[in-house]
Amino acid sequence: MKFAHLADCHIGSWRDPKLRHISTEAFARAIDICIEKEVDFILIAGDLFQTSLPAIEQLKGAVEKLKELKDQGIPVYIIAGSHDFSPSGKTMLDVLESAGLFINVAQGSVEDKQLRLNFTIDPKTGAKITGLLGKRAGLDRLYYEQLARENLEEEDGYKIFMFHAALEEFKPKDLEKAVVHPLSLLPRRFNYYAGGHVHYVKQFDKKEEGFGMIAYPGPLFPNSFKELEDLQRGGFYIVEDDRIEWHPIQIYNVHSISLECNHKTAEEVREMLLDEIKDKEFNDTIVTIRLSGTLEAGKPSDINFKDIFTMLYDKSAYFVMKNTAALTTKEFEEIKIEAKNTEEIEDALIREHLGQIKMDNLSVEKEKELVKALVRALSIEKEEGERQADFEERIRKEVKGNEFLE
Repeated sequence: MKFAHLADCHIGSWRDPKLRHISTEAFARAIDICIEKEVDFILIAGDLFQTSLPAIEQLKGAVEKLKELKDQGIPVYIIAGSHDFSPSGKTMLDVLESAGLFINVAQGSVEDKQLRLNFTIDPKTGAKITGLLGKRAGLDRLYYEQLARENLEEEDGYKIFMFHAALEEFKPKDLEKAVVHPLSLLPRRFNYYAGGHVHYVKQFDKKEEGFGMIAYPGPLFPNSFKELEDLQRGGFYIVEDDRIEWHPIQIYNVHSISLECNHKTAEEVREMLLDEIKDKEFNDTIVTIRLSGTLEAGKPSDINFKDIFTMLYDKSAYFVMKNTAALTTKEFEEIKIEAKNTEEIEDALIREHLGQIKMDNLSVEKEKELVKALVRALSIEKEEGERQADFEERIRKEVKGNEFLE
């Protein structure tokens, strides 16, 4: 028996035009490897798409590869993740399943207030597959607590349980505040536990506690600035006769620059960056620049990033991005506030910063109203199913309709 275990494909996750195709290309390459390796079936442990209703462009690319698998006679078994699940039930996964492109194995019924899952049996190998969908903020925990386990644990044969959740026993330090489930919530006596949701590559053998191999393959491609720094590439598992092997997916090289800028001026930071890149080439490379610390003089905006970006692109970099969220300046002093709710915190933060940036023909009180109006405009959330263009137009109308933001 040979099968592939994918998770967190997040097709459509990057919005920048130069990165928009990456998640689709990573999925296509993974499928090509699966066909080349002649796997018997493929598991996708949640978050095939970034949203429950993906854009047509990303949907088309995914459907083409799923259709190729169907034509090759390689079945795909899937569960919904926290991104492609929709409380309203309007999810593209249902449409693709109806088209026969994969089977959602999170199927069952409620009997006597217990959730009884059914097994989906792979016709070629006889593997018995089931699982539970993932929901945001750990809201899927109720499903696990109501799960009838006896029929699952007593079933004979090679069994696979698919899940989309972080587990308490395997939680890394950078997920200390994340919502997690204890391992004890998973049913025992399964041969393989196909995990998703947690973006790291890990395997855990817990046979002594009644569990088989528990595995997280990580994303097919990093989905954020930090993941690009930490992971640099994505991948998936191929499991054959209880041997598990991780197959990397390398779309572009990644080079990360991280500089501590304490007691430096904006010009000195620029020189540090130039020194970092002067003797290197960046052919087809995504370059990330992270700056942190407190500048001795000047503001982050005084750093001439245009020169840095130009030099990197001249050295054949594919895409360059920067993060200066942790870079501060002495012009903004530390803020200490005491507040009881979000509104009070917001007001206190605004008051602390008032007047620190010179704004012509604007009184302090008007400046305060301007900032609050801008916060309200930028806090508008995208509605389910709303096109990106319509969402952006709605924000523009909100801005134009506010006297302080005209």
